[in-house]
Formats: sequence, C-alpha cells, structure tokens
Amino acid sequence: MAKSPETVSLDQLDKDQMKTFSDFLMSYNKLSEMCFTDCVRDFTSRDVKDSEEKCSLNCMEKYLKMNQRVSQRFQEFQMIANENALAMAQKTGKL
Repeated sequence: MAKSPETVSLDQLDKDQMKTFSDFLMSYNKLSEMCFTDCVRDFTSRDVKDSEEKCSLNCMEKYLKMNQRVSQRFQEFQMIANENALAMAQKTGKL
C-alpha cells in the first residue's frame, strides 16, 4: 500500500521535529555539563551555594548570548553570500 502525499509530508514533519528537538537537547546537555563543570566545586553538601548558583547563571547567560551572536553573524554572512550569488548570476546572465 502506497503512502499518500499527506502521510509522507507528515512523516517528514515528524522527522524534522525530532531532529530539532534532538538538536535542542544536545545543546542543552552541552550547556548544562559545561556550566556544571565550571561552577560546581563543593560536593560535601546537598545545597547549592550562592556562588555556584551565580556562576551557573552567568555561564548560561554568556553561552546563550554567544550563541545568539554567532547565529546573527551567520545570518548576515548568508545574506551577503546570497546577494553576491544573485549579483553574479545577473552579471553572467544566468538569471
């Protein structure tokens, strides 16, 4: 039995959503591990010290800001590359 186009696109949508969620979890785990390793030093108590909490929050904030900045720069470079490719295509008459 062949799948309908709607079923195929829903399957692809599910795969895309799973990939996006998987990427998010990988990023979250990387951030958690990195900040935990950098900030948590005392394992003699069940409580999180104020300094550890502050360090973790700063670490997370820096990581997220850096990630946002890298994403913005990537988008800017992609736009420039697309504009250059369009200009080249127009120049050579391929458009």
